[in-house]
Amino acid sequence: MLLCTFGCLTSKAQKKPVIYKRPITWTSERERLSLEYLLKRHGVHADTALIIPRMVVVHWTGNMSVNATIKTFDPVRLPGRKDLQTASTLNVSTQFVIARNGTIYQLLPENFFARHTIGLNYCAIGIENIGSAKNPLTEAQLRSNTKLIKYLRSKYAIEYVIGHHEYQVFTGTIWWKEMNPTYITAKTDPGDKFMQSLRLRLGLDKQLKIPHLL
Repeated sequence: MLLCTFGCLTSKAQKKPVIYKRPITWTSERERLSLEYLLKRHGVHADTALIIPRMVVVHWTGNMSVNATIKTFDPVRLPGRKDLQTASTLNVSTQFVIARNGTIYQLLPENFFARHTIGLNYCAIGIENIGSAKNPLTEAQLRSNTKLIKYLRSKYAIEYVIGHHEYQVFTGTIWWKEMNPTYITAKTDPGDKFMQSLRLRLGLDKQLKIPHLL
């Protein structure tokens, strides 16, 4: 399967887009559960729940509300979702949410651990976009994702920009760190069309195979 190309720090720093802070709850318990997740799910021993960002994973929320999305991510422990609770009681979350009109909200610092993509949380910044299969992501969201990711790529050594639906391509590579090989969920967000347009605007449109050894 062909996927995104890799990038590196750009030679010219990108202007930071307008970002509104909407912090979710971060407590000692959330830190403890995040460290536990890093160890038990990713095999990563850490003293703090910080990541070194190496990729960006783009999602859609499945609902149409910024407030509802943030409310979902805010609790420290995962309410419901027994399929996910088997892996951890740590709630799902993300670093960024982008509204239908392109407004960017930041829920966590860029390098704080967030549970949003199986096998890759230890190195991935998550961007959730308000939308769904019935409500495709907008041109305004495409512009904001582009601006935000260009900024992140100028700040961190981001090597991959992928859609959530593409994450399983990393299984079998050195990037994949999920201790349970059967813990996989099927995803469709945000779809090939959006990711192709996004990577084109990022200058990452030349497709490369995911390397098994780097």
